[in-house]
Amino acid sequence: MNKFTYWQRAKVAFQYIIPQLYLTQLAGWFAQQKWGAVTHFVIKVFAKKYNVDMSEAKKENFSDYESFNQFFIRELKDDARKINENPTALCLPADGRVSQIGHIDDERLLQAKGHFFSLSDLLAGDEELVNTFKNGEFATIYLSPRDYHRVHMPCDATLRKMIYVPGDLFSVNPFLAEHVPNLFARNERVICVFDTAFGPMVQILVGATITASMSTVWAGVINPPRTGEIKVWTYQGDNAIKLTKGQEMGAFQLGSTVINLFPANSVTLAEHLEVDVPVRMGEILATMK
Repeated sequence: MNKFTYWQRAKVAFQYIIPQLYLTQLAGWFAQQKWGAVTHFVIKVFAKKYNVDMSEAKKENFSDYESFNQFFIRELKDDARKINENPTALCLPADGRVSQIGHIDDERLLQAKGHFFSLSDLLAGDEELVNTFKNGEFATIYLSPRDYHRVHMPCDATLRKMIYVPGDLFSVNPFLAEHVPNLFARNERVICVFDTAFGPMVQILVGATITASMSTVWAGVINPPRTGEIKVWTYQGDNAIKLTKGQEMGAFQLGSTVINLFPANSVTLAEHLEVDVPVRMGEILATMK
């Protein structure tokens, strides 16, 4: 067995033994600190290492950010992303790369080559949702450290339910997606259920190591606290929340991955979207059938 294979095994094993929660809490604490020149230096080093394009940001100077969190969820200039205006088109919700995309085979979604996970596990056993999206379509978008980390709406939609699911905090980078079974269904996540013009849609924010928190525009920070319990919020009648195509719906403070689910025979996924293809928020994701 060669050294590279041993190194791969070590990287996977490390994910199982590190104190994921404490490491994430520490990262979250650090990212909130306002240490002036020290914070600006850290941001500068991070931006250089990951080749972050600051020309797209509303605030281009590192000194404009009081904390690392402010930098990480930086807003983009109004013209930095163009939203596909075709009324039959759904847009990509985030910048990143395609992790996987395609058909849901009964209740199985492809995580990586040779690895599948179940719709029931992903949706925390919600049978109604499982039946709704069985044999449908899905798209998984991985956000790397260099990417814009706000998440937007693929289309006009009305929020009906939000589910917080506690879980592990494995890294979700492409290497770990290939080697940690059931990764997206075992990690912490926020499941958002929407009604749209073409039928139901789910948009899931998946947590990861060092993902200090996930937030939505209607509820603010969802985690922390991390109570270890599934939480469900429903939005009906006067409490229904309407969002428009391209509107911001949430953000990651460090991390992670977005998964979209669509019912059978509701959308046709864009043909050019394949594994590892770089994508930008607002570009076409699918068209209505």
